[in-house]
Amino acid sequence: MADAADAKVEQGEVRLQVAAARQEESGTGVARMPRSAFKTLGITEGDVVELEGKRVTAAIALPAYAEDDTLDVVRLDGLQRANAQTSSGEHIKIRSAESRPATRVVFAPAQREMRLQGPTEALKRVFFRRPLVAGDLVATHGQQPVQDVPAAVRRMYNAPAYALTQIRLQVVSTVPKGIVHIDESTEVELRAEFEEPSDSRGIINYDDVGGMQETIDALREMVELPLRYPELFTRLGVDPPKGVLLHGPPGTGKTRLAQAVANESDAEFFIINGPEIMGSAYGESEKRLREVFEQAQRSAPAIVFIDEIDSIAPKRQNVTGEAEKRLVAQLLTLMDGLQARSNLVVIAATNRPDAIDEALRRPGRFDREIIIGVPDEQGRREILAIHTRGMPLGEGVDLKELARSTHGFVGADLAALAREAAIEAVRRIMPKLDLDARTIPPEVLEDLQVEKDDFRAALKRVQPSAMREVMVQAPTIGWADIGGLDDAQEKLREGVELPLRNPAAFERLGIRPAKGFLLYGPPGTGKTLLAKAVAKEAEANFISMKSSDLLSKWYGESEQQISRMFARARQVAPCVIFIDEIDSLVPARGSEANEPQVTARVVNTILAEMDGMEELNSIVVIGATNRPGLVDPALLRPGRFDELVYVGAPDQAGRLHILGIHTRDMPLADDVNLASIAAETERFTGADLEDVVRRAGLIAIRKRGENATEVTGQDFTEALADSRATVTEQMEMEYLRMRGELKKRAMEVRPIGFIHEGMVESTRERKHTPGT
Repeated sequence: MADAADAKVEQGEVRLQVAAARQEESGTGVARMPRSAFKTLGITEGDVVELEGKRVTAAIALPAYAEDDTLDVVRLDGLQRANAQTSSGEHIKIRSAESRPATRVVFAPAQREMRLQGPTEALKRVFFRRPLVAGDLVATHGQQPVQDVPAAVRRMYNAPAYALTQIRLQVVSTVPKGIVHIDESTEVELRAEFEEPSDSRGIINYDDVGGMQETIDALREMVELPLRYPELFTRLGVDPPKGVLLHGPPGTGKTRLAQAVANESDAEFFIINGPEIMGSAYGESEKRLREVFEQAQRSAPAIVFIDEIDSIAPKRQNVTGEAEKRLVAQLLTLMDGLQARSNLVVIAATNRPDAIDEALRRPGRFDREIIIGVPDEQGRREILAIHTRGMPLGEGVDLKELARSTHGFVGADLAALAREAAIEAVRRIMPKLDLDARTIPPEVLEDLQVEKDDFRAALKRVQPSAMREVMVQAPTIGWADIGGLDDAQEKLREGVELPLRNPAAFERLGIRPAKGFLLYGPPGTGKTLLAKAVAKEAEANFISMKSSDLLSKWYGESEQQISRMFARARQVAPCVIFIDEIDSLVPARGSEANEPQVTARVVNTILAEMDGMEELNSIVVIGATNRPGLVDPALLRPGRFDELVYVGAPDQAGRLHILGIHTRDMPLADDVNLASIAAETERFTGADLEDVVRRAGLIAIRKRGENATEVTGQDFTEALADSRATVTEQMEMEYLRMRGELKKRAMEVRPIGFIHEGMVESTRERKHTPGT
């Protein structure tokens, strides 16, 4: 930071260090400065100031954030930094300025692919009284509040947004030249297409990248320092870093981050898209690669960005073509051949780091690897703020609540969510539109808002991209839809819902939440329903797997499938993994002489995943079985399946609750007494009771035809005569005996497993002497 004495350069001018503004103020065109700067410049809040970096632009002066008031920094958003051609950490001069009314201002889209048309009155309202300079990049601001500002400035930001999404525009020209503002008499023109500016930087900056501040800081350290201050490394006698590898799941913002770094560091940016570099002629691919590096070295300081590097630098032992091997060798040579102080940095991005040739992943080539992971709740809040900047949001929209309910969403998913919500809003006003007319009435546009319900509808259609392969329909069953399982519900609430929703409570007490739950009990008692309900109530992602999905005839494929499933769950945490009929996937090892080897390997993989080197954070595994005696005992110990939850046949009160759930939408006659039906259905499971209700409805249709209007007590009596309980008294006794033995069995894991529910030792085990 500059010393306080250095802040004042001369009367009417201050020199301050640039820092990034808060996300919510992106595109507002304000400069946050300390009170001392206001005093030196002789200005008040809301006045116009001139910012001089490598280029001159203008901004509205506002007081510094409370934490900055003693520091000599000026907070500028990404567009203001680009307009002044400066970066965070550099110093700029700030002077008091006067803004003149413009007679004419011409805007054009700031992106090549964008075409715009429409009335300029909305633009006039959006930029009313905003200071503008020809060549500036400006943005139609959103609905984010600008804090701590005078009433006159606040009114300026209360103009309705120009469009559904934030639009970035280039100020092509102004009359007169210099710092101007739009007033009532200004003529505003909007050009339809992009016009090449004479001198401006790219429009993507750090303000457009949310949820990765630590990553940005690490990347700036690796990239901006060598490009901007190479003499630091010369003085220290070390070579600056040559390359950075960004890797992480698709859609997390790797490419966007590289573009933002290039724009903010004021370096020339050269992009190599993996497949585009490949040529058909011998040696053509290597030649193209050499040309890009040669051009970058001539244009230094420069950044060479290689997107999807795994496509041009795969592991040489895994490819058969000579062209791919030569291209990898050429890339290795080019990165080794970079002069130590050539002011060139290579950034590469991939979502498959393990597919890249190992020779690239060493210091001297890619010196550092930065993981760009799935954003946390605060990161999702920042990304949503970016994508809703220009969106007219309804009063009920709460971005914090949205961030909480979008576990596992990456930046691309959140962008899709905002887009889908906007489409929902458009769909709502379609009846008001005259499709024959070419234009939309201004009053319809001004009333258009994206409401909370639009986001709710969008959430049903947008899924986390990492989940698309395994996505099952989000469970719609809650605790209210389940009856007669109060003990099991309570255990799952404590063990799953509480730690996923409130992990801080466990951290305070220094304990870890349960990793796994084994639901066991007779068929039809509601084990699968419980897993669905817990995923819905905990607001977690839900991966449901069957053993048939995970087992493969190819050697090693089953273990890979299981590892991939757990890796995907880690990406989209908090997550519930549900494995139904788990006894067929992880049977006790050694229980049969001729058991397939794949079974033992699968068991070993699941054991390692649940309690191995990689921690399962915010991931709960729920297994369901009606044959717990077949499950490998190593899985039943604490640290794997911590809780063994018995899900038995419901008692009378539970049966009454279940009958109430299943007859919720059924028109019942006055003579139907659900309490007496519950009393007559001892040992009936939830599935049995549902079958009784279904049969009673069918009997009513059979007796009174398709126009039957109600179900009578006699219908239920006949239905009960045709039904029977799945759970027998003997079965119930067997499960009760098992409850006591399962935990003990987990503590007595022996070299070779057990056979069936009766816990009979195998004949092979009896041949072993103790200790073998």
